[in-house]
Amino acid sequence: MASDRERPSRRPSPDPVAVLRGHRAAVSDACFHHALPLLFSGAADGELRVWDTTSHRTVSSIWAHGGAAGVYSIAAGAGLGNTIISQGRDGLCKGWAIEEAGLSRRPIFTIKTSTYHFCKMSLVKVPCSAHGTQTSFSGSNSGTEPQRVPTEDNTGSDGVNLAEGTQEYEQGSSLDGQNILAIAGQESSEVSSKVELWDIENSRKIMCLPQSCSANMTGHLTKKKGLCMAVQAFIPCESGGYVNILSSYEDGSTLWWDVRKPGSPLSSVKYHLESALSIAIDGLCTGGISGGADNKVAMFALDHQQGTFSLRNEIVIERPGIAGIAIRPDNKIAATAGWDHRIRVYNYNKGNALAVLKYHSATCTAVTFSHDCKLLASCSADTTVALWELYPPKAPSKVLIATEEVETREIESDHGVI
Repeated sequence: MASDRERPSRRPSPDPVAVLRGHRAAVSDACFHHALPLLFSGAADGELRVWDTTSHRTVSSIWAHGGAAGVYSIAAGAGLGNTIISQGRDGLCKGWAIEEAGLSRRPIFTIKTSTYHFCKMSLVKVPCSAHGTQTSFSGSNSGTEPQRVPTEDNTGSDGVNLAEGTQEYEQGSSLDGQNILAIAGQESSEVSSKVELWDIENSRKIMCLPQSCSANMTGHLTKKKGLCMAVQAFIPCESGGYVNILSSYEDGSTLWWDVRKPGSPLSSVKYHLESALSIAIDGLCTGGISGGADNKVAMFALDHQQGTFSLRNEIVIERPGIAGIAIRPDNKIAATAGWDHRIRVYNYNKGNALAVLKYHSATCTAVTFSHDCKLLASCSADTTVALWELYPPKAPSKVLIATEEVETREIESDHGVI
């Protein structure tokens, strides 16, 4: 067990390279564009802003969710192209087009989830290469045909027939993760709040985890866990293209789901004594980090062959409360957003603390890394977003680049390309 209090103070904490000011309410979430130098941030008053990360100026601003709902979560990714999704506490998830002049004035789609809670949505994460680029699942995997997901009619029961669990999705779209959104559902009398999968393109609920028809079979694993506080959807290489879900609950437990077995989770662990509030999975989808309302940060590994968790490292922090977690795409460092106004940075592989960033003057709500691994953004209830440059990735040496070019030319020559 490690503690960030035990870390010797070698040098002062760095200052942010820029502080983005403009929001008039607590900033709830932020995310980077996958290709452009843009950062998106959402606030509790419903405002969604676009920032230029080079000039540090506002590009565009819209009121995404009205009233007291606010913007609770935002998500963007390569699979969405030039679209960003905002989630409000009004039970809606809205898609916005990223245009030349900023964001579209009106949403290009609206998903009526009718869920009102404090759990942020999750897009489906796919494994990354060493350079942080997503692995494609569009083709076959070791000769296996692209997999399909069962559908669910929103007007009827939220359970699907287990015998039809591998039937083709109604629209015939492959489960490659690009059009799937995971979100926490409402708590029921039978089980804790469910996890819902939605088809973004058609604004249609696909399935729930667990299924109602299997509630009795798995009641001991899903009952009395309380509300779902965090979800992370991902597609491990070993799953053959099927979506997996990590869901964390009020009682401090985390469940691991596979959509091929919607009746029961693959595994369950309890790393926290209080509510588990945040979870993140690494770029290879082989492990992750969990944070909660207690004073522990848990780093874990996922055994895809056995379907089990294993605790790699448990870090005890000085003050309780982790609202958000992010792991850099290159899997080298991770960051947590604390209730104590601090951003803590860790070596993801070794688990040791690297820095404690002390700029914000109120609760830190979220952290996120840019896809090129050069920037970390932290947002806070103090209405600001801070940008940090920490442990930038090393550029490949000239010798390595030259060697790779020679090897490429030799391969092309052998195949008659040159």
